[in-house]
Amino acid sequence: MSSTNLTDAVWRKSSRSSPSGNCVEVGFAADGRMVGVRDTKDRSGGILEVSSFAWSAFLREVKADGLGR
Repeated sequence: MSSTNLTDAVWRKSSRSSPSGNCVEVGFAADGRMVGVRDTKDRSGGILEVSSFAWSAFLREVKADGLGR
């Protein structure tokens, strides 16, 4: 799979993040096909990219297992 350009992605910090804790941000590609996950404290350290379909499936599983609480 080729890398999607997430340069113009809209990033948002996890609502579970704390000011001094481990934090992640999720960014959505403009075309809506890919989702990126990166470390808030090391934004240039790399991005994990997954399809929006895979991201949705991941969120469903987390919520179904009660891990999203």
